[in-house]
Amino acid sequence: MSNTKQPASALSSPRFCNMGTFMRMPKSETAEGLDFAIAGAPFDTASSFRSGSRFGPNAIRNISAMMKPNNVLLQVNIMDSLKGADMGDFNVTPGYIHPTYDAIEAGVTSILEKNATPIILGGDHSITLAELRAVAKKYGPVSLVHFDSHSDLCDEVFGQKYNHGTPFRRAIEEGLIDPAHSIQIGMRGSLYDPDEHKLAAQLGMLLIPAHKVREMGFDALIHTILERVGDTKCFLTFDIDFVDPAYAPGTGTPEVGGFTSYESLNLVRSIKDLNFVGFDIVEVLPAYDHGEITAYLAANIVFEYLSILAVKKEKQ
Repeated sequence: MSNTKQPASALSSPRFCNMGTFMRMPKSETAEGLDFAIAGAPFDTASSFRSGSRFGPNAIRNISAMMKPNNVLLQVNIMDSLKGADMGDFNVTPGYIHPTYDAIEAGVTSILEKNATPIILGGDHSITLAELRAVAKKYGPVSLVHFDSHSDLCDEVFGQKYNHGTPFRRAIEEGLIDPAHSIQIGMRGSLYDPDEHKLAAQLGMLLIPAHKVREMGFDALIHTILERVGDTKCFLTFDIDFVDPAYAPGTGTPEVGGFTSYESLNLVRSIKDLNFVGFDIVEVLPAYDHGEITAYLAANIVFEYLSILAVKKEKQ
C-alpha cells in the first residue's frame, strides 16, 4: 500500500485522473494498520422496485473525487488524523443472496480483525444484515442507528425472508442488534399495513417517523438519539432515501416528504459522540441520479462519518 497520507490535490492532479477509489485514496488488499477501510457491496438482487444500486459504490467513488480532506465545521483533516484505504468491492454473487451474504460477512470480518472500522458502500439495504453478522461476532449485539424512509422490519417480501425490506427483522431474530438501544428515524409514505410502524415498538425498537421529527424538532431528535444509544457500541446505517427525492432522486424506492441534504449532513455530524463500530450507506441508484447529486450527497455523508472518526482519534 502507498505511504501517501493525503488524497491527491486537484491543484496538481485533475480530479478526473486516477479515480476508482474513494477520494482517490490508496487502494489496499488488507486492512492491516488502518484506522478505517472502505469497501463496496455492489448487490441489488434484493431490491423490490428499481434495480441498479449495484452500480452505487462506483458512482459514489467517482464523484468523491470532488471531496477535499478538511472538514471546516468539525475542524479536522481526516487524513492527518486517520490512516485509511479503499479495499475495492466484495465479490458478490448477482442473483444469489446467501453466497453474497457470506462474501460480505467475510470481507467485513477481515476488516474488523485488523481493528479497522468498516465503511461499506451499497448496494441495496439487504447487505446490512451480513455486515451486522460480522460486527456481532466481534462485539456482540450492537445498537443500531438507522436513517431511512422505510423501517425494513418486514417478516417477508414476496414470500421471501431475505430482501431489502427485511434485514432488521432478521438482525433482531439473530441477536445481532440490541433493540432496547436502537433507533430508526425518518420513516414515511403510504403503507400496506397501517400498523407497520407499531411493529418496531413490539420488537423493542424506537421508531420516529418523519412527521414526528418535524413536530419535535432536530434538537430534540438529536437528544433522543444520544440518550437512546448512550455509550453502547453502535452501527450507523444510512439509506439515501431518508433524503427527499428532490435532493436525492437516484434511489430505488423514493418517498416524498423527506429531509434536505443539509439536514441529513447535520444529523450525522450531530451524533459524533456515539461509540460507532461500523457504517454503511445504501440504495444509491445512478441510473436515476441526475447530475450525480445523489452520489455526491452519499460521498459527503461518508466524509462526515470519516470526520467523526478523525475527531475521536484526535481525542485519544
